[in-house]
Amino acid sequence: MRTQPQQRRWAFWSAAAIVALIAIASTPFLLERVVPDGKDWDRLSDVSQTYGAASVFFSAAALLGVVASIAYQARQTNITNQEAQRASHRQLLLVALEHPELRVCWEPMGGVQSEEQARRVLYTNLIVSNWSADYRLRRANERAARVQLEIHFQGESARNHWAVCAATWRRYATAEGDRRGLRFVELMDEIYEQALATGPAVPLASYFTPLPGDMGPVAE
Repeated sequence: MRTQPQQRRWAFWSAAAIVALIAIASTPFLLERVVPDGKDWDRLSDVSQTYGAASVFFSAAALLGVVASIAYQARQTNITNQEAQRASHRQLLLVALEHPELRVCWEPMGGVQSEEQARRVLYTNLIVSNWSADYRLRRANERAARVQLEIHFQGESARNHWAVCAATWRRYATAEGDRRGLRFVELMDEIYEQALATGPAVPLASYFTPLPGDMGPVAE
């Protein structure tokens, strides 16, 4: 999604193009009203021919502005539709997390060994889906996504999720054919492999180790 400054620039140039197009189209009518009777129309014709050559350029620029405005509006509509679809999918997953008996309505998770692990995989999938949306909609660039994923794959739960879900993500991204969606999956694969090469992940049991000097609750 475009930022506010980008939206303002698009709105300004689109409005300017429309105003220019209207001005060019109305010029002959304005000349007819303001030129006094008896004026040398042959001379005005010569002037108008010179003006006509310049007006071609401005007309083309105005037309491009209108086309750009329409394209921008179409992109915004597409983004809105994508956001609505993702919100619906997210809600379905949240219901499955809240009601474990409904999880069998989704595809089976190969490699998942317990109900607790399945909950972690589903929840991690929601997190990754959010990052993927940010990348695909250009709210995050590749450098930011890379840093985010490098931190993400330090954890055991993140690696377990990708080991279970990577094949599905690849198949879906390939079928969808979205270039940035495919690139995000490639980034996930690349950084996941790098993380495996660096050594073991931070285990779940170590996520909440006491801070130095934390002696726990004080006995009364």
